[in-house]
Amino acid sequence: MPYPEYLVAPMRQELTDLGARECRTAADVDAVVASPGVVMMVVNSVCGCAAGKARPGIGMALNHANKPDTLATVFAGADVEATDRARQYFTGIAPSSPSIALMQDGKLLYMIERRDIESRTAEAIADQLTMAFDRFCVAPTVV
Repeated sequence: MPYPEYLVAPMRQELTDLGARECRTAADVDAVVASPGVVMMVVNSVCGCAAGKARPGIGMALNHANKPDTLATVFAGADVEATDRARQYFTGIAPSSPSIALMQDGKLLYMIERRDIESRTAEAIADQLTMAFDRFCVAPTVV
């Protein structure tokens, strides 16, 4: 049984306020993943590490000069179909929530799993994300 919407709505809003596109269906996920450039897909969650670490860390990281072209989110335990579809793109990674993926052309570039989130502060997650942004979200220079 999915979580009731009144429970997850404020947690959804934390990411949509940052500009995240909500994916509530598998078709929504496929459309976002097909977006040009780098897509950051966040598997949001009701757990404490999502509230105190992942979402705040994402917010801090998005203030960085380099960042993904598209920010999207699914909500584990609420958007079941969308979450299952997003996880199909995370090849070789066991399902975990929260988690943060960087993808391009439907392929996984980088992943922060729940175990990586639980053991870090929001600031450390932001640092980890900005390092990934600097690696994957920089336009190639023309020589």
